[in-house]
Amino acid sequence: MAKPIALTFSLCLLVLFHSCLAARQQSQSSQQNECQLDQLQAREPDNRIETEAGRIESWDYNRDDFQCAGVAVQRITIERNGLHLPSYTHAPQLTYVVQGSGFLSTVFPGCPETFEESEQSDEEQQGQQGRRGQQGRGQQEQQEQEEYEQQQQQQGRGQQGRHRQQGQQGQQGQESFEQLDRHQKVRRIREGDVIAIPAGVTYWSYNDGDQPLVAVNLLDISNQQNQLDRNPRRFYLAGNPQDEFNQQGQSQSRRGQQGRGQQGQGQSQWDQDQQQQQHGGRSRHQQQQQGNNNNIFAGFNTQLLADALNIDQQTAQQLQGQNDNRPQIVRVRGRLDFIQPPQSQQEERQEQGIQRQQGQQGQNGLEETLCNWKIRENIGRPSRADVFSPQAGRISTLNSFKLPILRYLDLSAERGFFYNNAIYSPHWNLNAHEVYYVIRGSARVQVVNDNGQAILDNEVRQGQLFIVPQNHAVLQKASNNGYEYIAFKTQDNAKISTLAGRTSVLRALPDVVLANAYQIDRQQARNLKYNRQETVALSSSRSSQSQRSRWAIA
Repeated sequence: MAKPIALTFSLCLLVLFHSCLAARQQSQSSQQNECQLDQLQAREPDNRIETEAGRIESWDYNRDDFQCAGVAVQRITIERNGLHLPSYTHAPQLTYVVQGSGFLSTVFPGCPETFEESEQSDEEQQGQQGRRGQQGRGQQEQQEQEEYEQQQQQQGRGQQGRHRQQGQQGQQGQESFEQLDRHQKVRRIREGDVIAIPAGVTYWSYNDGDQPLVAVNLLDISNQQNQLDRNPRRFYLAGNPQDEFNQQGQSQSRRGQQGRGQQGQGQSQWDQDQQQQQHGGRSRHQQQQQGNNNNIFAGFNTQLLADALNIDQQTAQQLQGQNDNRPQIVRVRGRLDFIQPPQSQQEERQEQGIQRQQGQQGQNGLEETLCNWKIRENIGRPSRADVFSPQAGRISTLNSFKLPILRYLDLSAERGFFYNNAIYSPHWNLNAHEVYYVIRGSARVQVVNDNGQAILDNEVRQGQLFIVPQNHAVLQKASNNGYEYIAFKTQDNAKISTLAGRTSVLRALPDVVLANAYQIDRQQARNLKYNRQETVALSSSRSSQSQRSRWAIA
């Protein structure tokens, strides 16, 4: 009797083992086949959300080329006086500012609020400084006396507030105690900046300029810092955000209608919430389960949230966005004032010089901590170029040697600016996928796979995006109106190997190897090796021929 039972149990274990092994092999096979690409395309955004003060566009990350690279990409446009609400993602982000200027602030957990407000407002200080310049020394002493009396009054109010706070608990004590504003560092961002944001770090951005602030944002959802699946997620701390990546299969036109008509729909949802308000915030949680997107506070019970933050229920409802129909980007009423120290151009140059010296001296682990990480670097300026040709253009690279936080994110970037008909030397990436976004102009682009097939042969233009998988050869030639791009790479120190120019693979091979490999004579092999004197940025063949003719005449 025991033998049949043991035999049956053994068979069950064997079947279970083979089932698990087959499922694992199928999963590994599907992951390995993600980059078996027969065709690539230059793509426009697939999804568009219209907000109160801007728009968010995204590319369909479920397409084969995006799945191969393991990335998701957005284009975020913030109009004048627009605020992109605080949020964080489950994957590292690399952002490039295409146009405009503004402010961005990150919140690193556990770090102190190093920007703090003085006891007098900036307007009062500026007004007093102006009066000091116009009036005499006697009036200055009188103003100093007034300042001293104001400080004494503020100290008195602070002491009274502290005494009342000790005597009374909760909200009454907080109302009587005046707390000055303190927050973490706010950074000025402008066109050409690359901003690195780790996974789970909250950030917000604000446009104080006269033109729209446009940025392209890459999420490395295949990064090891992402412990979830490969579906991009953004967690908002405020507002009632819409689905930025169209994960529920809605069409672009329907999503656009939702962006324009969300306010009316939000009002009807709020009416339903008021009928269920007695459940203490459960209606919002039920909405979230049904697929509607809200900020993270909306899922908590209102009473529990109020107790946790020591606030009243009305304020907790404001946090949950129960009466707020605005999506991710809102318009600021008036001016957004926060603490920001002035910085002159001379100070910026001195800071850049110090950073370059630190980079040359190497790292000992003490130069940079989590709380003062440098997350921004500008690669748009011509003086920032790593490769420059007067006939072809320039290329600027950004890797972990220049911005150490990229080593932690395992990402890098490249900015290209090519003149009319210039050529980016045919090459392949040794250790990274590459995501190109066309900033201006257009170019003829060809991408070749391991079978020698051109899986992309098309003209790419401004606003389009295309992906070049690892080790796939790519050739780009600028059109008559030039070609500018930003490329994100999925490795912090990405390397390329070129096929033309002074540092190419062909130039490093012996003449006889080239002659036998391509069935040409040795003179042709030498011409193949030495016809190009540039490195990466190549001038057009017509200009090269005319230049060689001038050399021959000379």
